[in-house]
Amino acid sequence: MCELLGMNCNTPTDICFSFTGFRKRGGETGVHADGWGIAFFEGKGVRLFLDPKPSAQSPIAELVRNYPIHSLNVIAHIRKATQGHVSLENTHPFVRELWGQYWVFAHNGNLPQFQPELFGGFVPVGNTDSERIFCWFLQNLRIRFNDNPPTRDVLFATLHELTTFLAGMGIFNYLLSNGECLFVHCSTELCFLIRQSPFSLAHLKDEDVSVNFSDVTTPNDRVAIIATMPLTDNEPWQAMTPGTFWMFYEGEPVAQLTTIPSPVKSLDEMCRKPD
Repeated sequence: MCELLGMNCNTPTDICFSFTGFRKRGGETGVHADGWGIAFFEGKGVRLFLDPKPSAQSPIAELVRNYPIHSLNVIAHIRKATQGHVSLENTHPFVRELWGQYWVFAHNGNLPQFQPELFGGFVPVGNTDSERIFCWFLQNLRIRFNDNPPTRDVLFATLHELTTFLAGMGIFNYLLSNGECLFVHCSTELCFLIRQSPFSLAHLKDEDVSVNFSDVTTPNDRVAIIATMPLTDNEPWQAMTPGTFWMFYEGEPVAQLTTIPSPVKSLDEMCRKPD
């Protein structure tokens, strides 16, 4: 399976330290050698780096590791392919536009039976279930709200409903962001860490690298790091309960709901083409 890395902050922050350990799992300390990618929200734009090569050997990953890009929301992914061949178009994260803003999505899991009808502007380029899920999410949001974006809380509730519908179809860990919030679903395995004052020394598990965050932060900074497995060995990572859906905003979790599968509606009912 793949691994996920996300960051949500209350002030633009770089992810160089966490990414240094994370990239090692892509073909060196881990088996996720089928490509990698990372997306940084910067203002209204998204800076996206993708490479179908293992991240541990990728020159592009080395650039990202040494390039302190500051962002409020970051999503990264290292791939162990299940559906779809190893190629650039199948490399996560995926990016689409909705309501004049970019959305970014990365998935760890496998939903082999998920074959929705997709129409309009949200059609996969590659052949992964992950990209189909992302297109289906955005298609549903477009159908339900047309050109009127919902409030943050209504968006969270709607994504929770869609996520709950898919939760019984297979392994379904994912990260999704519109640049304002980071939405996280734990299907089997995810954890998170909040770094805030008083900051301390952190040491990576996958490489002998340490950072004293008290030297590079202000007392008001708050950063949430989400990962498939803990990236450091001396910080209080919290395991997410399988079957939970989270919203992170300004560096902390602000909402959480369970995703117990309840297949009341059919797939056609969930994503009915407008008349």
